[in-house]
Amino acid sequence: MSNLDRQAVPSQCGGRGFVVAEPVRELLSPRRVQLGEGTEVRRLLPNLGRRMIGAWAFVDHYGPDDIADEPGMQVPPHPHMGLQTVSWLHEGEVLHRDSTGSLQTIRPRELGLMTSGRAISHSEESPASHARFLHGAQLWVALPDAHRNTDPTFEHHAELPKVTAPGLEATVILGDLDGAASPGTAYTPIVGADLTLTAGAEARLPLVPDFEYGVLSMSGEVHVDGVPVLPGSMLYLGCGRAELPLRAASDASVMLLGGEPFEEELIMWWNFVGRTQQEIEQAREDWMTGTRFGEVKGYDGGPLAAPTLPPVPLKPRGRVR
Repeated sequence: MSNLDRQAVPSQCGGRGFVVAEPVRELLSPRRVQLGEGTEVRRLLPNLGRRMIGAWAFVDHYGPDDIADEPGMQVPPHPHMGLQTVSWLHEGEVLHRDSTGSLQTIRPRELGLMTSGRAISHSEESPASHARFLHGAQLWVALPDAHRNTDPTFEHHAELPKVTAPGLEATVILGDLDGAASPGTAYTPIVGADLTLTAGAEARLPLVPDFEYGVLSMSGEVHVDGVPVLPGSMLYLGCGRAELPLRAASDASVMLLGGEPFEEELIMWWNFVGRTQQEIEQAREDWMTGTRFGEVKGYDGGPLAAPTLPPVPLKPRGRVR
């Protein structure tokens, strides 16, 4: 999914200087962003007070939206570089096309993982015949310097490993959790998991103390380490945790996001992740002149134009504003 904000501002992310080394309970409120005409999202990362969680650099939560009589998601072809996109649905379908020739319908709790590497372009849309509701999350993972110029690829994994406990089912989206490893390609120590809990369930998930973590609420009410987290909000947990206490006040679902704190300092502007202003400027020019990012074939409409770069210099800084 694209960042469709026409007033795109740079986000300076990464580096270990602002990683919280001990457990915390920091509730992050979303910013509402309109994606085209049909979809409003709640943006949790980058956030006013928190830029990254491990290598997770961008988190949008959307829906549930009733699109029975609407076109639903319609995101025209747009570019990406220096990152992976993770498409995750609870309801509905998204048709993915990209410049490598991939064409794939992504359905609930299937992993759509696109590695942009040096350059890719893609579109996302609700199929013409689609389910009534659309509900999901779109996430970006920053690629480390050693892999950010890799060849672009797309992976679709319909079957993912699960971890179960009484009242809890965890689907491992990326990385590994409690010995279960996702088939999705990861380039940093990371974890992403979808946790479904039944009302009244209590569980303790094992965590890696060196990772930092956050929990995004998708539906229902879950108390995460004693803090109630409601849909569309995220609780940042810091590092130093060996386990995560969870209690479901209702049937609920949350996403656990974590990873080793990302050492490198980054610039994230529009749909690009880079290290210098020159990289970002060149990527914008390459997209606007039709070079490098390839062509998305089959989408009924033209590509997105890049917004204007801000007048201030783009500099990589720390993890928080």
